[in-house]
Amino acid sequence: MKKKDGSGEPVINTILDAAGQKGTGKWTGITAFNLGVPLTLIAESVFARCLSGLKDERTKAAAVYIEKPQKFKGDKKKFINDIRDALYASKIVSYAQGFNLMKAADKKYGWDLNFGNIALIWRGGCIIRSVFLKKIKEAFDNDPDIENILLDPYFVKEIKNAVKGWRRAVITAAQNGIPVPAMTSALSYFDGFRCSRLPANLLQAQRDFFGAHTYERTDRPRGEYFHTAWTEESGATSSSSYSI
Repeated sequence: MKKKDGSGEPVINTILDAAGQKGTGKWTGITAFNLGVPLTLIAESVFARCLSGLKDERTKAAAVYIEKPQKFKGDKKKFINDIRDALYASKIVSYAQGFNLMKAADKKYGWDLNFGNIALIWRGGCIIRSVFLKKIKEAFDNDPDIENILLDPYFVKEIKNAVKGWRRAVITAAQNGIPVPAMTSALSYFDGFRCSRLPANLLQAQRDFFGAHTYERTDRPRGEYFHTAWTEESGATSSSSYSI
């Protein structure tokens, strides 16, 4: 932010707002789709880059959808802390999703990965290095079979401390028309992850209504599938495929 060019202009202000990419995020996202892992933040980051590439279209849209800039009226110092909390919590979610993807691949391909050691390797100079990678190592040392690092006591405490500021940062951004796709996606993932019952029952009902894809019931053992004849025209025939 402080680096200036020869004319005294901050270099950051002269860089075109169209992000490049070499495909790492893309194939990571494709792998997540193939393995059924909700890699929402990383996928959203890739899409944000793609959107940034539509520079000409965005310029035209900016001239059509004009909104008067809102002046921030809150406590600046407090809001800076909110942004810090939002960034920190989102980074934790990013690592949680990334390790979940590796765990899924490890199970499918029989790799026998050492997740704690992977965290330490990343500390050695990788672009995704972070101070709390040591804490991820400790999480896997404490419980090698932990389903998600968001369930580790240390990260539970950190997320609980950051979540209010995280929400305020996302809300303020939305109210002022500032896109924060990764932070927003991370928050939605967290809220979905901590929800014991999601509205996916409606999705399953719709899938069965329109495609007879069947569903499981809350009052029956997992693995038993049912179909409802939702209308007089629909019959008892159900789809032969079910994926979850």
